[in-house]
Amino acid sequence: WLFSGTGGRFSSGVFTTKDKAMDWIKVRKLSGTLTKYPVDCGVYEWAINNKLFEPSKESEFSPAFIQKFSCASQEHYHFEDGAIE
Repeated sequence: WLFSGTGGRFSSGVFTTKDKAMDWIKVRKLSGTLTKYPVDCGVYEWAINNKLFEPSKESEFSPAFIQKFSCASQEHYHFEDGAIE
């Protein structure tokens, strides 16, 4: 579980459980997104392997595309001032 604060460039927290992450976010009244990420696998490969994405254009095989890839199917939560929106 990675927490990325609103306006932040990098994740500001990495957690082994959703509960630990949510407690941290709530206590500190943070705003941003908490997202569950696969471990030892890029999101690009995870989405392809789970049939959530199928690259079809040449550009979708490029490093520039893969390094910015995210998948809306990843479990995620939005927070505002520590509360789920």
